[in-house]
Amino acid sequence: MNFLEKMKSRYTVKKYNPQGKISEEKIQQLKEIVQLSPSSINSQPWNFVFVSDSDVKEKLGEASYWNKEKVVESSHLIVFRVLKHAEDFEVQIEARLPEGSVNFYKNFVKTKGEAAVKSWMGHQVYLSLGVLLAACAEMGIDSTPMEGIDPDQYDIILNNEKYETLFAVALGIKAENDSNQPNITPKTRQSKEQVIIEL
Repeated sequence: MNFLEKMKSRYTVKKYNPQGKISEEKIQQLKEIVQLSPSSINSQPWNFVFVSDSDVKEKLGEASYWNKEKVVESSHLIVFRVLKHAEDFEVQIEARLPEGSVNFYKNFVKTKGEAAVKSWMGHQVYLSLGVLLAACAEMGIDSTPMEGIDPDQYDIILNNEKYETLFAVALGIKAENDSNQPNITPKTRQSKEQVIIEL
């Protein structure tokens, strides 16, 4: 099956098989893949927390509203986080990026104010989400991207002062009776004519 066919068959899983586990080899590959994600000026203002411990998943599930079952029954949960403070970000990029990249940030991002900086850093983390979901499709890993979580509670549970949670992705093996499978609930997307413009 080519990549296009894999993308046609991927979907957001609503119910996982709690006995289904992703191999450690595939998890290690995913760790390397998200670490290689692109970001503007190679900024990388992120970290990714891979959770497989059932007690931690249970706690995070309690902070996941209607997504609790997905979190608890998944094989792994990945929490995508962004640096909380611009000062920490600036120390990080000044230590490892070339002067031109640092100057781009200072002249074209930082000058727009704190809210714009936070938004820009968050956008970089979302780039890594696209990379992860495409990798999961290619590798045959079922996934569920979730913004329906309580980021503040996640931060308390994960206890890392420098980073704050943006969203999470559950990974695992879909349940046979998952009603969101495309053969049960067909995918709906806008037509190519609506979303693709050729000039």
